[in-house]
Amino acid sequence: MDSDGTQEARGTHASPVPRPAGPPEVPAMPALPPRAPGMPPPPDGSAFLGWLRAPRPEAAPGVWRFGHRPRPAEEPEEIPTRQLLSGALIAFLVGWLIWSLLQNGYIGTWWWVPFDLIVPDAWRGGDSDLGETGTFVVYQGYELLVALVIMVGAARLGRWGEVWRRFVTPRFRRPQAQETRTTPEDDPAQWNELRAAGAVDAAERLAADARAGLMRDVDHARILRAWQGVRTGRHSLAGFTGAVLKDGAAACLHPSGERDLPARLARHDLVTGQVRLGTTVDDARNPYTYRGTGLALGPDLLGTSLVAVGPAGSGKTGTVVRPLAESLCLHALAGRAAVVVVGAAGAGLGPADAYDVVVRIGNQDSEYDLDLYGGTSDPDEAAAVLAEALVGDLADPHPGSDSRRSTTVLAQLLGPFRAVHGRFPSVPELRQLLDGAPGPFAALRQGLQEAGQDSLLRELDARERQMGQPGDVGGVLGDRVALLDRPAFAGFFDTSGQSRPFTLKALDHPVRVRIDLPQRGHADASRMLARLVLAQFTASVAVREDRSLFACLLLDDATGVVTPEAVRGIQRLRSGNAGVVLTLRTLDDVARPLRGPLLGATGCRMALSGLTPWDGQDFAEVWGKEWTEARDVTDRQIIAETPAGKAVHMLRRVITGKAPTARAVTVRQVERERWSASELAHAVPAGHAVLSLTDVRGEHAPPLLVDLRS
Repeated sequence: MDSDGTQEARGTHASPVPRPAGPPEVPAMPALPPRAPGMPPPPDGSAFLGWLRAPRPEAAPGVWRFGHRPRPAEEPEEIPTRQLLSGALIAFLVGWLIWSLLQNGYIGTWWWVPFDLIVPDAWRGGDSDLGETGTFVVYQGYELLVALVIMVGAARLGRWGEVWRRFVTPRFRRPQAQETRTTPEDDPAQWNELRAAGAVDAAERLAADARAGLMRDVDHARILRAWQGVRTGRHSLAGFTGAVLKDGAAACLHPSGERDLPARLARHDLVTGQVRLGTTVDDARNPYTYRGTGLALGPDLLGTSLVAVGPAGSGKTGTVVRPLAESLCLHALAGRAAVVVVGAAGAGLGPADAYDVVVRIGNQDSEYDLDLYGGTSDPDEAAAVLAEALVGDLADPHPGSDSRRSTTVLAQLLGPFRAVHGRFPSVPELRQLLDGAPGPFAALRQGLQEAGQDSLLRELDARERQMGQPGDVGGVLGDRVALLDRPAFAGFFDTSGQSRPFTLKALDHPVRVRIDLPQRGHADASRMLARLVLAQFTASVAVREDRSLFACLLLDDATGVVTPEAVRGIQRLRSGNAGVVLTLRTLDDVARPLRGPLLGATGCRMALSGLTPWDGQDFAEVWGKEWTEARDVTDRQIIAETPAGKAVHMLRRVITGKAPTARAVTVRQVERERWSASELAHAVPAGHAVLSLTDVRGEHAPPLLVDLRS
């Protein structure tokens, strides 16, 4: 079956995807609650079925929905412990005192009036029909009834029920098992949607594999994705049914033949598409409905893009980028997403065998190369993307900047070269053209004249006239290209067809890509290549044919990458079902005019511990203010006017050492910052972060203090 997840993930390459010689080895079941990580599923598949049937109620953005128990929107008013216990004790003593007074007759016998009115006279004497024992029981029963009434009143007055719920019940409460949906009509393990469409045999095969422990979460998500293709008409029902009957839970495999990642470090839920990053702290600054809940991200939130800022060692890579990369790789195996992860070599972005394509720029053992021109054949498009990579960080954030002129200069060279040679120039050839070497220019002119390309010949003449004049950016472009024309990059960015270049045009397929950037001695080149990948990504996702596939770029350390054009590209990603994740050590790595637009273009913003007050100020401004209740407490000294009052005040001063005062409390509504710059810089503990969220539907969550270690 030619379904989502089974297409060629590297269709732009010269050779097909390497596949295993035999059937793929079935790895162990991924760690799913409540099993311990790495524990294989039992033979009957009960762990998988328990995970699949677990409740996942609708929740606010960012809440880990697996097994979530919704909380009230407002925090219930809770009585302080000391006041609660003292009130319960006083109520008991008052009730006991009243009962003692009644029993001893100190307050009369009026409480026997109801007894005299209700009980027949024949029941009161010892010689009644009931006998002495019966009479005793009647009298004692009435006294017990009165005692119960007094006890109930004391219990309500002293809030004994709250004492029981708060201090007694938790000690005897046993952990409750996860609630499961066992109704056959709602059981996801029965594949009722397939049955309703007539694919009963396929549903029976999948249900049997699930019960036998042959299905895992990736298989379930992948087959659901293929079924969506059937529902939308992209694939036939017969093809889907045939594939399921043949392979069961292994149907519609990813082109790599893999059904899971080699290892998982984070907790994933592919039913909701979430990956858990931590726990929202039980703090007064967090909304009550979020306190103590798991914090998770998914494509619905990453579709608005994420920027995370924190110093080195704050956990950007290990607690943010790595779990997100792992989650998106699982989505890719399920045919739901395409992911590109960019970072320094050895940054800990996951093992190489967790990706389909690993591009190690500067490493001669790299199997794949990077297409410098993004896989396009349009010289103008290639010039625009390359200009953004080369001099985008130098561009003024206004129209008519160096980026526009640089695009024109590159287009004047790329168009004629492609017309003559049928390809774009390599890095050394492009450097020679930008430097104005006479030999390459003469060869281009001759080739254009022989081909009769008069319009391109005029472009080349215009480039020659501009060289050496004031304001010409050709020299700057040549200097930037020279950073890539180094021995360490020899053999890379090849355009002659001798290498296997990866192009971001392949994001039409569920491909997993990791690009390792060189760092030592090539920091400027690494930043330039990172800008190139970001520019190619924003240009590629905008022209995809199938936008049902979520595309995401994870850029670890975006220093020098944020440019005016990059911000505009990020703003357009949401409509293309795509997003980016950018990490920064500090907002100082972004030009001052671009910090506000960057934070405004991203829907999810994260400030990790160790932030500087200057960075905190930018976050405080974008998060805005809220109305809150402020209490002003004022103590004023009490002045006694009578001799007796003065004597009492003097005695009180001797005992307490303080003058008698009266306390006045003023409550008012004030507008304050949600998180101030000082709080972000000094009140966020290590391993924590403050995170605000916005999903693709526009729902948002205020800044939340999150523990990334739990």
